[in-house]
Amino acid sequence: MFGKYKVSIIIPAYNEEKRIGNVLARIPDFVDEVIVIDDGSSDATYEIARRYADKVVKLNKNMGKGAALREGLKHASGDIIVFMDADGQHDPEEISKLLEPIIKDKADFVIGKRIIKAGKRPLPRKLSNFITTALIRLKTKQRIEDSQSGFRAIRREFVPEITSDRYEVETEVLIKAAKKGARITEVPVSTRYDLETGKFRLEDIIRFLIALIRS
Repeated sequence: MFGKYKVSIIIPAYNEEKRIGNVLARIPDFVDEVIVIDDGSSDATYEIARRYADKVVKLNKNMGKGAALREGLKHASGDIIVFMDADGQHDPEEISKLLEPIIKDKADFVIGKRIIKAGKRPLPRKLSNFITTALIRLKTKQRIEDSQSGFRAIRREFVPEITSDRYEVETEVLIKAAKKGARITEVPVSTRYDLETGKFRLEDIIRFLIALIRS
């Protein structure tokens, strides 16, 4: 428990056998349940995750990040849901930073605004974040600086129905939560890009734009 709240963390993972063990081992004890969705991995991601997580679900084939998060929500019972990537770019010890504004009743949805500590953000990600963040600001009328960060926490009642299958899920959840009246804020979190991270593709920028229009 973190304060009076039960905390669930959902981690989608695809071929992350090199990093997921270290990520899971560093999740703080106050997290009540850790749910890993193995998104059709062909390596040992599932076996390694089972050593640490409370629940590991393996999808039959690679469905995409959005599909994995949608599956994870079926198994989560927390009052606060934390979303986090499995590739090691986020620091699990900073989960408390995301939770504090919610615990203090200053926010319903907290995004980890990435401060790069190592490496450089890949150009496709930098471009997509710039475009979508600018458009999301216009659509939601909220000052958001890092709309595509996958490190975020949200009160259960503001978690929307997810229909996206890939990386556009960040855009969909943000816009739908705003429409539900969620108070959204950001907190700085450290991020590293000196690792071999992500399966992002340029076509995902188009998916972001479609999600922006539909949400």
